[in-house]
Amino acid sequence: MGFFDGKGAIKRAAVALAITPFLPPPLKLALTLAASFGALKRGVKAIKKEGVTGETMEAAAIAISIARGNFASANATNLLIAISQNVENAIVRRSDDLLLSLNRPSSGLVWAKRGDQETRIEADEARIGDVIVAYAGDTIEVDGIVLSGTAAVNEAAMTGESLSVRKERGAKAMSGTIVEEGRIEIYAEAVGADRATARIAKVVAESLSSRSQSQYRANRLADRLIPFSLGLTAATFLLSRDLTKVEALLQTDYSCALRLTVPVAFKAAMYRAGKTGLLVKSAESLEKLAKASVFIFDKTGTITSGELEVVEIISLNDAWSKDQILALAASIEEHYFHPIAQAIVEAARKEGDMRHFQHSSVEFIVAHGVFAFVEGKKVVIGSRHFLEEDEGVDFSSYKTIAAQFNDANLTPLYIGFDGALLGVVWLKDEPRKESKAALLALRKLGVKKCVMLTGDSKEKAIALSNELGFDERYYELKPDEKAKIAKRLGKNGMVCAFVGDGINDAPALLSADVGIAMQKGADIAKISADITLLKDDIFLLADAKSIAEQTLSRVNSGSKTMIAVNTAILCFAAIGILSPISTAFLHNGSTIATLAISALRGFKNIERP
Repeated sequence: MGFFDGKGAIKRAAVALAITPFLPPPLKLALTLAASFGALKRGVKAIKKEGVTGETMEAAAIAISIARGNFASANATNLLIAISQNVENAIVRRSDDLLLSLNRPSSGLVWAKRGDQETRIEADEARIGDVIVAYAGDTIEVDGIVLSGTAAVNEAAMTGESLSVRKERGAKAMSGTIVEEGRIEIYAEAVGADRATARIAKVVAESLSSRSQSQYRANRLADRLIPFSLGLTAATFLLSRDLTKVEALLQTDYSCALRLTVPVAFKAAMYRAGKTGLLVKSAESLEKLAKASVFIFDKTGTITSGELEVVEIISLNDAWSKDQILALAASIEEHYFHPIAQAIVEAARKEGDMRHFQHSSVEFIVAHGVFAFVEGKKVVIGSRHFLEEDEGVDFSSYKTIAAQFNDANLTPLYIGFDGALLGVVWLKDEPRKESKAALLALRKLGVKKCVMLTGDSKEKAIALSNELGFDERYYELKPDEKAKIAKRLGKNGMVCAFVGDGINDAPALLSADVGIAMQKGADIAKISADITLLKDDIFLLADAKSIAEQTLSRVNSGSKTMIAVNTAILCFAAIGILSPISTAFLHNGSTIATLAISALRGFKNIERP
């Protein structure tokens, strides 16, 4: 704040208003000019930079009052403007502070393993690949994977969930969460500015300056209404030759209310979304979500839990037992922490003393699978189209038994060895309990079409989509086909939202009008998305849609109300019913009231089943 802004400006305006009646004319003029200097300066700067604005018109009203020797009116107007600006700035700052309060402070120090020793280092000194040890009471300062140990971790700071979460090998650890009990060793995958807490802080900071289309429209409307105000002022003076009416008319403009209330409303909504468990990256994302009429869902890890369990193993080679196939798959998959890989390793661990197959370095093919060499022979593990189409594995021996597993909740993982199909591991992936309720809630909010995408077979896709109530389903998809579908569905004039969690979902998240990433999703999915769920709860989509629609409704109704109020004030001022002081009071008061409502008004929660 400069010398002529903020609370200092209010004090000077109040003093000038109080004592000028008792001063001789030269001192009245000097004191009024000194007290009004800030408002006059802003008006001059505005006209040089932007042309005629609300600040220009307010400065003109004060200048006319001073020129006419009406110091009481000039000082009263200046005081009301100063109070209004101070309150408006405070409300805007509060909106920013609400959003910034979502950031999580760092404790600064962590335990890092250096050989057999644990060393205390600054959190910012941690590097990718470090093993960070977190004890009871510690704040986790990196994002990574638990390598060993068991702990109860409070994730409320990041997800809003009050119950602690059990963490053991293979579980994801998030920065900003707190170890309540136990001890875990974490392999650091993201440190420093790449941590979840730092990314959230960056997103929140960027969101403060983001603009929605509603804000652009409000600004354009405010600019178009200025000529109307000036025209009415000129016409009133030509007809009445009354400068008092001119002073009153110049007090009222549309720009303050329209330019400020829209961004404040969106910031308040983004804060509420954050407290609910949603990270919204921009006001434009929230506006698009409000208009979204098509929701596209990737299947695994989105409408299903992604917490897989091995339920059956088939061997297609008499020389290999089921346990040997599981051990082979686990030996290779243990290098990755994908949900399928974790399920395979967990199943092998439960079997007890299983053989570990020595192998070459493991290659990971995004959205397809993995391969390595065991005793000089190539082992490929992954989806059917990866093995059959990309690796040329013969599936003829599998066709006779495939029909036995048509359960929509089962996911196959194929293992090829030396060019032949060795076996299949079937994993169970249950639909989320809240998936069906989330779809119903979205429909109540006006969503016209819900679509499911999956790489599963036609039979499984149809069974699951019918069970949950999807309008359309696309199956046996390759990764690049998801983005094409998202683009196509959004071409018919409908706003399209895509919900996904995997590495292969990133192109679709970027192709849709609104990309939404799941809380347990891959980092690239979260980076690509416009909105990220901070809790593993798909019903949050309905909460997000509800908050977005309420915000857009308030923005539209608030803008119409402010236009109506200010038009009424202008009309009453033009016919002489309102004095300059009354006009300034009503105009600034209505702006403050609208801003306060935008910043403080709560949101109606959507009912959960």
